Amino acid sequence: MAGPNLRERSRHGFVSRQILAEGAVIAAARAAPAAVSPLAVGGAQGETFFDFMFGELRGQGLTATDADLLALANAMVEPDLAPGDPAQAGLDNPDIPAGFTYLGQFVDHDITLDLTPLSEAMADPDMTRNFRTPGLDLDCVYGAGPGPHRFLFARGPNADGQVVDTPKLLLGAAEVSIENPDRPGSQVPEMPNDLPRNAQGVALIGDHRNDENLIVAQIHLAFLKFHNAVVDHLKGTVPDDRLFAEAARTVRWHYQWMVLHDWVERLTETGIVARILHEGRKFYRFKTKPFMPWEFSGAVYRLGHSMVRPRYNHNRIFRSPDPHLAEGTFNFFFRFTNLSGGLDSGTPGQGTFPSNWVIDWRRYFDLPASDAIKAEFNHSRRLDPLLAGALHRLPGAESGSAKASLAFRNLRRGVQIGLPSGQAVAALMRRKIAFDPISPAEIATGADGAVAKSLGFDVKTPLWYYILKEAELRGAGRRLGPVGGRIVAEVFIGLVQGDAGSYLSDPAWTPHLPADVPGTFFMADLLKFVAAWESPADPDKSLNPVGD
Repeated sequence: MAGPNLRERSRHGFVSRQILAEGAVIAAARAAPAAVSPLAVGGAQGETFFDFMFGELRGQGLTATDADLLALANAMVEPDLAPGDPAQAGLDNPDIPAGFTYLGQFVDHDITLDLTPLSEAMADPDMTRNFRTPGLDLDCVYGAGPGPHRFLFARGPNADGQVVDTPKLLLGAAEVSIENPDRPGSQVPEMPNDLPRNAQGVALIGDHRNDENLIVAQIHLAFLKFHNAVVDHLKGTVPDDRLFAEAARTVRWHYQWMVLHDWVERLTETGIVARILHEGRKFYRFKTKPFMPWEFSGAVYRLGHSMVRPRYNHNRIFRSPDPHLAEGTFNFFFRFTNLSGGLDSGTPGQGTFPSNWVIDWRRYFDLPASDAIKAEFNHSRRLDPLLAGALHRLPGAESGSAKASLAFRNLRRGVQIGLPSGQAVAALMRRKIAFDPISPAEIATGADGAVAKSLGFDVKTPLWYYILKEAELRGAGRRLGPVGGRIVAEVFIGLVQGDAGSYLSDPAWTPHLPADVPGTFFMADLLKFVAAWESPADPDKSLNPVGD
């Protein structure tokens, strides 16, 4: 979803390693041996990043022409309804707030962060030493830590008045901006609600992709503030020279618990984490260190694209109901970033992030709000094969072309990597767990299904489309079905289990930061914890900085 800045960098040869390395990933998949043990080794020292989760199906990738994939992609479009149309509710998933769409993207960037120089990655397409072992360790926030990545950390006076490095992360500021038309002559003031940026507007963060769109950037900022709040929470209870390490561990462990219990269980079912921890993983297995399964990264976890809305009630200024300055359309969220949009300054007053675009968290996550705000709450879209129209008209590609369709890109990438059909994966999984797979007749339902059937995809279905159709049919569009849900749950649980420093390394540990339910910690708790730290006298001011 490249914006003008990313397109310009591509033209001059400066582009994300993650984008250019995709060709090497595909080449590695094609060149992989035909036979492989079903128990993936994860590399000789646990360093291989990509591998097949279902090794028995290696070499049995689905084949399809670009024309057929484009025909299916063109059928995967949700109805274009006007704001306020009562039929909008039928497209929403009432069980998953829209903020989780972008929290899921933030998590994706955390488990796929790649710090290896581009030249080395392209020179070694097997990726043996070029993608690190995936893990929920927040290196997208912390980078390599206070020493190697000092630029991520704030400086301040010590007890002697000397300016020194601190254990807190650097924050940025959003500049003064215009108000709603109903408040003439007023301005939205400058506020500490942007990522830190250099003079050219480039975000000073551990993963540049978290400045790709406005919402994931605001979620990244929430994690910067979360760390700083934990630093203050722990100060005085641990030695100063251990404050950063203990704060980072506390943040990571609460984050890991939250991903498993607030994100994974929303996508799948309550209790699945405890059940798999007790019974053991049956499909995502490794001998040494975790690897990133191609089935997960190339198909199943691309479920988030189905959750994207065409527009959002972002705050009281950018929303659909009047009065508003403009609607919070999806494409706007790329404009106010540096990676994809037009932010070319990090200095307030010189064209940096405008304060009137600061997020109102109450519209995106389950937080206390008035009835008026609840009426403008953003639900994610249903988990089904239909994507918002904006995702079929990606910027940077000729309108109407195959490259403009995210659905086509996803389908084509699965074929290029050599992903098996959904039916092949389901049949293999049924050897170990019992469930009712979706039938060809069920896949053929709906306008999109009719197109799938006409192309033979009802019998051999692209894995990504299969996962979304299964969610529609077996999860009522509210959660994943048995194939998708089990893969998501096992991969995330495996990533945490495979990390010797995760919260699972301490069987007695439970979340201990303040939460609505003691012993738990959800995304709403994180935001409220930050709000109480940032605005102790009025936490609502932190949850909704622009105000009502």
